[in-house]
Amino acid sequence: MSPGIRLLTGALLAIPVVFLALSWLVPQLSVFAAVAAAIVALYAAIWLWWRPSSFEVDAFGLWIRFPASRRSVPNSSVAAVRLLTAPELYAEVGLALRVGVGGLWGGFGWLWTQRRGFVEFYVSRLDGLVWIERREGRPLLVTPSDPAGFASAIEESVRRAETARSLVLPSPWARS
Repeated sequence: MSPGIRLLTGALLAIPVVFLALSWLVPQLSVFAAVAAAIVALYAAIWLWWRPSSFEVDAFGLWIRFPASRRSVPNSSVAAVRLLTAPELYAEVGLALRVGVGGLWGGFGWLWTQRRGFVEFYVSRLDGLVWIERREGRPLLVTPSDPAGFASAIEESVRRAETARSLVLPSPWARS
């Protein structure tokens, strides 16, 4: 996480603690405990289903793993991969507005962008951005721990998959 996101995450994690402390200090207002419980439940949902725990590349493609689920981006849907800086991202998409989770461990969900429409994103910092252009669906923006190695691994996986598809020959028993 970048320092700014780490600071924001710490502040957001303090919110339920504050509400819980208020419920102890003002027992007649039990609504504070209920609000604290609701916030903790929301944070748990973000941790389990929206915040990726890892990005992995294999012969199939990219896997976005979450503690309670996973998503895949098959090699066949990847059109291009490139590294971006924050200024390059702004030049590519223009103004961007988040639709999803932001601030707690990073930003996850969709970005509505001025030039590209919706972009799917899973970022925890503002450097090391990897842009994945897809043949179908929205572009994907991620921040893996090793951006250059990650981008290279995706390109290699896509290249190998394309080579394997080009080597498939028709069966000698197929009718022509």
